[in-house]
Amino acid sequence: MPQRETKKALIVVRTYPTPARKGAEVSCTAAITNKGEWLRLFPVPWRYLAEAEKFRRYQWVEVTVEKATDHRPESYKLTQGGIKIVSEPLSTDDGWKLRREFIEPLRAHCLCCLVKKRDADGHPTLGVFKPKTIEKLIITPDASDWSLAQQAILTQGHLFALPPKQQLEKIPYKFQYKFSCDERECKGHTLSCTDWEMAEAYRQWRDKYGDQWEEKFRQRFETEMIEKLDTHFFVGTVHQHPASWIIVGLFYPPQVAQARLEFSQ
Repeated sequence: MPQRETKKALIVVRTYPTPARKGAEVSCTAAITNKGEWLRLFPVPWRYLAEAEKFRRYQWVEVTVEKATDHRPESYKLTQGGIKIVSEPLSTDDGWKLRREFIEPLRAHCLCCLVKKRDADGHPTLGVFKPKTIEKLIITPDASDWSLAQQAILTQGHLFALPPKQQLEKIPYKFQYKFSCDERECKGHTLSCTDWEMAEAYRQWRDKYGDQWEEKFRQRFETEMIEKLDTHFFVGTVHQHPASWIIVGLFYPPQVAQARLEFSQ
């Protein structure tokens, strides 16, 4: 039987939920421990959690976990009732200084480097890096509703918790970033982005702006991410496809903060 342990960690990533047999609907959650190590929590049925356990990004939490059977070394299984929130979200003051202090030490040079190291050593399967250039955001239509099997899972619910008031909405689009690394041999990458924030922005702006949602969406997640913000990508490998990477989260302090940071070094 796996040994339980308690870890203190800073939540940095939460993906949009997907239907899953274990947990009804689950999010992949990534964090950085107080020892400066990556931690993947999966599955996390976030919408089914008790209100006192519903963490936000950049909050410190104490989690009771067991090593997952997942082959990825950073992956741990969250135990029932195993979340204690111990701080408010870290401030974005001074160019996200407090958040940068925990992100910067783990920043990789590029995705190409992460892929090479994982292919050679089996890890890391989580990482963060700053792309050399972001060419564009690709938005493509997707299925507008869950499959029959997925609907059955959502209807079945979670064994130990009451269901949310609203059933999980299927996002009818896929979001991908096309970018290149600061690496001479880089041939460019196109990765899906499953960040919860993007999905929630789509839902809110569709309701607010109707057919004009894409214009507002692109302004935020394409124009500003390329021209205004110091955009980094949190990435991770896919459990069922170990060689495949996706963008699981966005880190986007203002560019002026980066300039000040480099000047001070």
